[in-house]
Amino acid sequence: MKKKIISKISEGLGNQLFMYANSYSLSKKNNFDHYIDSTSGYYQNKHIYNFILDRFCISAKIAPKKYTFENSHKNFLKKILIFFDRFSLDNKFYFEKKDINKSTQFSPLDLDKSHNHFFLDGNFESEKYFDEYRNDLLKEFTLKNKDQFSNNRYLDIIKKNNVVSICVRQNRFSERINNRNSSKNLRKSSVYVDETINYINKAMNYFNKRVNNPKYLIWSNNFDNLEKYFDTKKFIFVVNDNDKILTDFFLLTQCKYFIVGPSTFHWWGAWLSNFNDKICVRPKNLNPSNNKDFWPEKWVII
Repeated sequence: MKKKIISKISEGLGNQLFMYANSYSLSKKNNFDHYIDSTSGYYQNKHIYNFILDRFCISAKIAPKKYTFENSHKNFLKKILIFFDRFSLDNKFYFEKKDINKSTQFSPLDLDKSHNHFFLDGNFESEKYFDEYRNDLLKEFTLKNKDQFSNNRYLDIIKKNNVVSICVRQNRFSERINNRNSSKNLRKSSVYVDETINYINKAMNYFNKRVNNPKYLIWSNNFDNLEKYFDTKKFIFVVNDNDKILTDFFLLTQCKYFIVGPSTFHWWGAWLSNFNDKICVRPKNLNPSNNKDFWPEKWVII
């Protein structure tokens, strides 16, 4: 009987894709049955995201309730089980390794002593965990009913021009409910945007020298005040009101030039783009992840 790997999925789309890609890779390497827990990461009111991987052509099975911890009572039980798991000969719980500063880096898990079913928890935000299964993941992360995007007005622009995609993430430190009124986090978010804009300006100089007549399209989770940074006569804001997250995501994957913003969402849009001659530029001093190996080594550093 195959062992079962049960991967907890949480956070926004970018992180969901990292979590899934890692557990998919582990299931393939070790011939495990692959399950994902789609509820335990979202039951608390403080979470602002929803599980969205069911909109993709993923092959993993949804974990039955006996393998989930989707309420306070079951989560308390989980803490007890984790404590006693330290003394077990076959472990049921595996977590991404973190140092004293909560930083991570690529660190393969030793699953030799895993139980017949075991739980996996962590972001695993590095392509080093799954790059060897890239071709599989291109299929796994194909959107269901992707034809719904075929008449999108921005898709026509992308197909007919040398589009360079730009992504600006706003409210990086103030988007969660508990942080929205924090002056400290609002300032951090503002500084984050300013640093992102500085990087984008340098990256545009790079593409202006290498791409014939580049057309810059801008994606964002919030377009408020972005016109002070980008002249709307020269830049196109990609504003999708219908099914915004997945429409934005699909359009990103259709581009081949990327000024990759410090965002897991844009990271995946660039990584899943399948053009042989694509160019991905990434910031030298901005990392939205705690993982030191977050940025692919082949991407151009600006």
